[in-house]
Amino acid sequence: MSVLTLGTVAFDTIETPFGSSGKVVGGAASYIALAVSQFVRKQHLVSVIGEDFPQEFLTELSGRGTCLNGLSLVKGGKSFHWSGKYHQDMVQRDTLATDLNVLVGWEPKVCKSGNKADFVMLGNLDPEVQLAVLDQVNAPQVVVLDTMNFWMDIAMENLKKVISRVDVLTVNDEEARQLTGEYFLPKAARAIHKMGPKTVVIKKGEHGALMFQDNKVFFAPAFPLEEVIDPTGAGDTFAGGFIGYLASRQEATGEVTWEDMKQAVVVGSVMASFTCEAFGTSKLRGLSMVDVQQRWREYTKLTESGLISWPKG
Repeated sequence: MSVLTLGTVAFDTIETPFGSSGKVVGGAASYIALAVSQFVRKQHLVSVIGEDFPQEFLTELSGRGTCLNGLSLVKGGKSFHWSGKYHQDMVQRDTLATDLNVLVGWEPKVCKSGNKADFVMLGNLDPEVQLAVLDQVNAPQVVVLDTMNFWMDIAMENLKKVISRVDVLTVNDEEARQLTGEYFLPKAARAIHKMGPKTVVIKKGEHGALMFQDNKVFFAPAFPLEEVIDPTGAGDTFAGGFIGYLASRQEATGEVTWEDMKQAVVVGSVMASFTCEAFGTSKLRGLSMVDVQQRWREYTKLTESGLISWPKG
């Protein structure tokens, strides 16, 4: 079972009320790929970097079973770089700089083995790039799309084309409302279903995530952290944990059920919590499956309610 991951492999410079990162490895595909690698040992990465990107990180991804044949290197180019500053609530943030660099004019190329991937994770990027990748893959079993309000503002037509071709859409609550014009999230999810995706996952940050499929609804709270260092990449990590777990279930049982989807949301929430505990990708890079399983057990204890004894009368 293999996963194809599309997204940025890049640099971030992050400021929070509790410190600053300096220039660190980031990008949607970096977080997604690290999360996926906990569950699947065969992954194909589609992205672009400049000559300034550290070989050490690429070697680590390769060691985790990630094929880098779809990773383009622009000689003399500089990698994508984003810089941002978080407010006191660690939710709102201001973008200080967005240097597209090698992303400008980049045309994604999926390698011959990558176009046979069973699962496809379309990380946050220009919908035109996402469409180009979809056109190069052969009948994947599950396609998951992550996007954001920026593309809704400037590329809604192409974004809707992508949405019509995916099985799962993950967005946050504000993005779901902007995309559909519906304020109440169940109505927003129903409107998104009509656009194509059978499953809709609406992320609510520290308040967890909602998943909608047909007439079924599932809610998973976020794992409560005593300290949040940097929430950058948490949504990407959620998506990576989500699709990675689904791929592992497909490999183990030959199918993906609603119960598997529910567990995937929980796994995504658990994985995202680790990302928030350190700047950039550093926490994910040192993570083991033992760590993941231990936090999953802690998470399940938090959500157990037991039987209720109702008073008579």
